[in-house]
Amino acid sequence: MTTSDRLPSWKKLSLFAVTWPIFVDSVLRMLLGAVDVFMLSRISDTATGAVGLANEIIFFCILMFGFVGIGTSVVVSQYIGAGRGQEASRISALAVSINLAFGILVSVALVGFGEPLMRLMNLSPEQIGIAGRYLKIIGGFIWIEALSYAVSSIIRAGGHTKSVMYVTLGVNVIHMTGNYLLIFGFPEWGVTGAAVSTVVSRLLGIVVLFAILYRRIPSPIRLKDYVTWNGSYVKKILSVGLPAAGEHLSWQSQYLTVVSFVNMIGVTALNTHVYVMNVSNYFMALAMAIGNGTEIIVGQMVGAGEMDAAYKRLLRSVKISFGLTFAVVAAASLFRHQIIGLFTENPEIIAVGAGIFLVSIVLEPGRTFNMVIINSLRAAGDARFPVLMGVFSMWGVSVPLSYLLGVHLGIGLLGVWIAFALDEWLRGVLMLLRWRSRVWEKKALVKPASASDTGMAI
Repeated sequence: MTTSDRLPSWKKLSLFAVTWPIFVDSVLRMLLGAVDVFMLSRISDTATGAVGLANEIIFFCILMFGFVGIGTSVVVSQYIGAGRGQEASRISALAVSINLAFGILVSVALVGFGEPLMRLMNLSPEQIGIAGRYLKIIGGFIWIEALSYAVSSIIRAGGHTKSVMYVTLGVNVIHMTGNYLLIFGFPEWGVTGAAVSTVVSRLLGIVVLFAILYRRIPSPIRLKDYVTWNGSYVKKILSVGLPAAGEHLSWQSQYLTVVSFVNMIGVTALNTHVYVMNVSNYFMALAMAIGNGTEIIVGQMVGAGEMDAAYKRLLRSVKISFGLTFAVVAAASLFRHQIIGLFTENPEIIAVGAGIFLVSIVLEPGRTFNMVIINSLRAAGDARFPVLMGVFSMWGVSVPLSYLLGVHLGIGLLGVWIAFALDEWLRGVLMLLRWRSRVWEKKALVKPASASDTGMAI
């Protein structure tokens, strides 16, 4: 046995090695929706706005799938850190089954209620027809993404972030090729072609992810593990996953509420918002990657009982992500007119979008606090505080201020984004104070294994 083999699992992980594949993977995942928006923008701004809003609903559903994925990632990470890898495999199988069942329910709901939801968002009749067709196809197969989220979370929890990245890269290549052939080729299916291409690429991706999962788990998952109910495992997953789902539900529902305010401002405001959000998502990608990478390492540290190491790791990660996010957004703002110009030639959209970029220089560093610190609070088992503070800030600050500034005072889309910035900074400061209190140290979900019962880690 080498010296490296005797090291605890968390000491074998470096933040850079874990984070950069997550960053690339995050960018590639966002490309799946952005490619549709970009290619359809060559058809019309109307189609772009409709598909962009449909993608917001799809993204909302994907976030909800994360309640099992996030809970599983935290629990599996802690079990690995505690040296109890065999139990991590049993938990993984159970999590896959739970997310599949949930995904099927969501697929049925989107197919049945997609168009009524479009009407609630104040879309024009023409956009409702476009978004409805797109949503029915994507929504009918959204269970694939539910499986993908669960399996990817399990693979990452063991530190194998590169494997997930390579799969996402392949999915994107297939998706972009399919889009070109089905949107502009023969037959010219337009929006329908974009939806079909997305479904096929995701289906191929989940097949490969399952193959990787079985190769990475030293304790094989048996078929009966997928249907064996273990209340203790489920309780631990849900103790982290349900609060995370509550926070995501609160964020996305307040976001959709704010988008309805944007629709009240006008179609141009909606199209501008869709374009800017597609760019803003890339600003978030680096902070998201550092947050997820830190979560994996902190989860294993907490499972091993190394609380001081976990505390310091998070603070270092916050400094890194804050500095990098500010630098990236500030640099991009220098080319803000050109970036928006990639999507449209409408001078009004370009002018308003460029103004939003300047607000993002303040907004995105504040969002960094949330993505990095909240992930580590969850990794330590402290999942309820973020959702309570999130609901307070989102519905007490973001929603009312968005309406007040954007609609009532007539500032428009710029006022909406100012409200976003104030909300993100308030929550970020609250999360930092929580981490410094070290209350989370008492909330670990597992105990380290003794030398006699140590299992193999994933």
